[in-house]
Amino acid sequence: MDILDYGVCRLSIISVRKDPQDVSEQVTQLLFGDHYEVIERTNDFKWVKIRIYFDQYTGWIDAKQHQSISREYFNYINDSEYKITTDITSTLLFNKSQLTVLLGSIIPISTAELFKMEEQFAFNGETKSLGQKREFEFLKTIAFKYLNAPYLWGGKSPFGIDCSGFTQVVYKIAGYRLLRDAWQQSTQGKPIGKFSEARAGDLAFFLNKDGKIIHTGIFLGGDKIIHASGKVRVDTLTYEGILNGETKTFTHNLSHFRRVLPE
Repeated sequence: MDILDYGVCRLSIISVRKDPQDVSEQVTQLLFGDHYEVIERTNDFKWVKIRIYFDQYTGWIDAKQHQSISREYFNYINDSEYKITTDITSTLLFNKSQLTVLLGSIIPISTAELFKMEEQFAFNGETKSLGQKREFEFLKTIAFKYLNAPYLWGGKSPFGIDCSGFTQVVYKIAGYRLLRDAWQQSTQGKPIGKFSEARAGDLAFFLNKDGKIIHTGIFLGGDKIIHASGKVRVDTLTYEGILNGETKTFTHNLSHFRRVLPE
């Protein structure tokens, strides 16, 4: 498939839709700093289809929200050790205009001197190096920053997030790459066969009645899981599945665990 252009998200958040229209289902979101390839355009040039570099996910964004960059800059971003934000919200000065960015945004600053900088930034928030891999306690701290974030299909922010968006962005901040959907994530890392062998930081996956993976969350150890269901919440995890702490009912049937963090 031909690459028509390259882009980077220069807004706080951008909806990525299944089809090229505003009423279409949101399938994921771009956060500030996410970069992508443009692989298709509508005939009226009002929508562009993108492939996100981080997880190769595809969808449509409004062409008015597309920020074009050169292939050279796109390739440079791929190889750069940029920073990722660790505050729920931060403020940056971008091209002399103030912008609020959200937890998990990529800020194009690094310890190395940039050979080319197409935009001007001033940033004062808390960050870590994107590629720096951190341990479970750090991952847990980040996960709890999303606590009570409302569930939103396709969401990836503290103000609306879905189950696999939650696990993806938490692990991303901790330095690990997960794919976008729960069923895709269920193939990553090391399979853990028994509940008794699971440890804090493992991903837990859940089945529907047809045997398809439809949900995921982060095992906190003991009998607790943090996941996005209605909101980001901590519930009880048993051999059967998730026991909702408020309704005292089972909401998801446990399938298996996968280990992404190092042994």
